[in-house]
Amino acid sequence: MRVVVARATYKSVSEGGAVAMTTAPLPKELFRRSLLAPRLVAHILVAKYRFGMPFLRLSKWLGSSGIEVDDAMMCRYAEEAGASVGAIVEACADEARKTAFCLATDATGVAIQPEPLATGGRQPCKKGHFFVVLADRDHVFFEYKPRHTSAAVCDIFRGFSGYLLSDAHCVYDALHRGDALDSPDATPPLEVACWSHGRRRFWEAAVVSKEPLAREALVRIGALFDLEERAAKLAPEQRHALRQRVAKPLVDTFFDWLHEHDAVVRTRRGLLAGAFGYALRQKDALGRYLDDGRLPMTNNVSERALRPIAAGRRGWLFFGSDDHATAAANLFSLIASCQLHGLDAEDYLADIVRVLPYWPRDRFLELAPKYWRDTRARLRDDEMDRPLGHVTVPPPPPAKDQPAPR
Repeated sequence: MRVVVARATYKSVSEGGAVAMTTAPLPKELFRRSLLAPRLVAHILVAKYRFGMPFLRLSKWLGSSGIEVDDAMMCRYAEEAGASVGAIVEACADEARKTAFCLATDATGVAIQPEPLATGGRQPCKKGHFFVVLADRDHVFFEYKPRHTSAAVCDIFRGFSGYLLSDAHCVYDALHRGDALDSPDATPPLEVACWSHGRRRFWEAAVVSKEPLAREALVRIGALFDLEERAAKLAPEQRHALRQRVAKPLVDTFFDWLHEHDAVVRTRRGLLAGAFGYALRQKDALGRYLDDGRLPMTNNVSERALRPIAAGRRGWLFFGSDDHATAAANLFSLIASCQLHGLDAEDYLADIVRVLPYWPRDRFLELAPKYWRDTRARLRDDEMDRPLGHVTVPPPPPAKDQPAPR
């Protein structure tokens, strides 16, 4: 006699009046003894990390539909899911540092709940930092660091030797000096500055201080932006040619004009002096976008990528710990990369929860959003449509289609 019971899969064998009970191997799961299906886990993660809904509010919203999941359970699932998919994010970051032409980065602060005091007293939240990194049109990944320092930046970009687009904060100076190189033969990343940051300072001087020179600077910079808008749909080679022919003379003239008035402006303190100083200090980095048609003129794309965090922290206020923030960074990374590649983040995360327990450790890059369509096409639909059960790992893709090894 054989009895198969749904999930436990018991076998009962009767021989001569004696009954022996054995348990068949259970299918692998990302969450041990999970109560939630992968689709519900994915729904919770997307609601929090894409749309900024706090777990308490989400718990009440699901409860109104008869789905009872408390916020503490959601928090545990989010932290475990974020820690588990960290291997995928690290594979994406490794590929970006090795192969990316240009990395664009920015950072924003978040509050971290402090450890309770031994005396039982309360203390304020500490501050942590999320760095976002966009690798060409391939990956978006977030890194959580407890401190916004040169050491943190060098750790994120260690081994990268391409172009780095940033906001000219002093923490990046060590990186451009070569403090994060893997070998003495490597070259440090080349700094690309953001014209939007430079323009913003002149705008403040024009609006707040009513400076005529600031208004003239805005007109000169505006001509560069107008040209870039015309070149937006051109191929990189054509854009580079247009920049060399038209933009380069405008940039050279702009900096000549700055040098001409700098001696007078420097005698006065104020917004205009700050705008002049910023532009002149960043002269080489601001002009570097002229080197290649693939380089962007601004770092606006990084600032837009940080919006889910900047908007969401108004609702969920703080992270419970550094570990929780690190797990959240991994989930932010995959969801943002799904948006970059036109994937439904909820579908993607539900599938990842299913396949990750079975996936070989040396092939995590195949699970990245950049490669997911090809990987998903090689999986069996009959297995993936079930919320539980074995998943057959397909062989690696052909060498020509295979992601770069870690």
